[in-house]
Formats: sequence, structure tokens, C-alpha cells
Amino acid sequence: MSEKTEEKTDQTPEEQKVTTLTGLVVITCIVQRGRADEVTKAASAAGASGATIYFARGTGIREKLGLLGIAIQAEKEVISICVPEGNARPIFEAMVKAGKLNTPGMGFIYQTKVDKAVTYIPDDVSK
Repeated sequence: MSEKTEEKTDQTPEEQKVTTLTGLVVITCIVQRGRADEVTKAASAAGASGATIYFARGTGIREKLGLLGIAIQAEKEVISICVPEGNARPIFEAMVKAGKLNTPGMGFIYQTKVDKAVTYIPDDVSK
């Protein structure tokens, strides 16, 4: 991950420092409701610094898997984690293992490259 800080002169001192981050990926994992905490703990142990978790409702393949006798809940939890590209592989693998995503009906995971992200990082944290 690389970062670049820009000074904005038309804003208050708190708003002036903007840090642009590159070299990131977002790992998105969709799991059965109630499983996000376990997956997030595994991601943290593998090096992720935080996660965003929210609820969603799934449709589509649920009906097809139901024909095989597998009960799939429609309610899902979605975990999004933004990490440096170089750290993504062990975090991704830990999430797959913790979520048992190699088992039919347990969930889905993917990662997406981030072109650019902007955030405020205080001086004492970025040094």
C-alpha cells in the first residue's frame, strides 16, 4: 500500500490533510447469518485491521440448492475488509477456512482491486 498526502487550502485545518491510498483490495465475504463474527476473527488473526459487517438477503441459487435437500437461509451477513494487496492472500484464505466456504451453501467470497481510496489519517498514526 502506498499513500500520498495532499494539502487543501480552502478548508479548515482538520479537513486540509487528505491521504490517498493505493495498492489496496477489498475482500467481500457473504456468509450465513450468525457466522460473520467467526470469519472476522479469523481475518483479524491473519492480519486484517478491521471489517464492516452488514445484513443482506440472498436470492437465486437458494432455490436450486434446496432441491438437493440443503437448507439455505435467505438472511446473510456480508463482511467487507480493505487491506493492502500484499496482505490479501493469507486473510482471504483464513476467511475461506473459518467460513467453511468449500462446503455447498455456506457462502461466497471474492476480492476486488481498489484503484484509489481517500481517508484522513492523523499525523501521529501515519508516522
